[in-house]
Amino acid sequence: MVPLTSLWLPILLSAVIVFVASSIIHMMSPWHKTDYERLPEEEKVRAALRPFAIPPGDYMVPRPRTRDEMRTPEFMARVNEGPNLVVTVLPNGPWTMGRNLGLWFAYLAVVALFAAYMAGRALPAGTHYLVVFRFVGTAAFLGFAIALWQMSIWYRRAWSTTVKATVDGLIYAALVGGTFGWLWPK
Repeated sequence: MVPLTSLWLPILLSAVIVFVASSIIHMMSPWHKTDYERLPEEEKVRAALRPFAIPPGDYMVPRPRTRDEMRTPEFMARVNEGPNLVVTVLPNGPWTMGRNLGLWFAYLAVVALFAAYMAGRALPAGTHYLVVFRFVGTAAFLGFAIALWQMSIWYRRAWSTTVKATVDGLIYAALVGGTFGWLWPK
């Protein structure tokens, strides 16, 4: 068993490495360029929605008030008429990346922390690089990628976007696993 306190360096360093790698993937490659389509008649849709001043949040349209309402002919008519949407409304104003990047780094560190916890409980000091790599990499992959699949299953997010995010997660997990394998206590 390896105490979590002795794994602080691979936790933080792997978060930094993945942060840099994800920045390269998202900003310097065209990999995620097609994740979101442009809405047809975007300006007309924006102009039509603007008077409602919809607060930031997640919305489903149409949204039944109760389960019983979901089974009514009136609700089914609204579903059949469309459009049917699952929408996230963001706050108005410029998009500030500082908050998002800070939260992203914290998330990367948390995934590495949990992977470190699992590996530290299962593997002794001096474990071979590849064993640490596989164990930590698998745990990190679960944190980075698998939970994303439910968005395509339940909310019909494009599978192509989910597959790309899964590949990203595999890359990130390999970087975390490699960092831990390299810095695992002897």
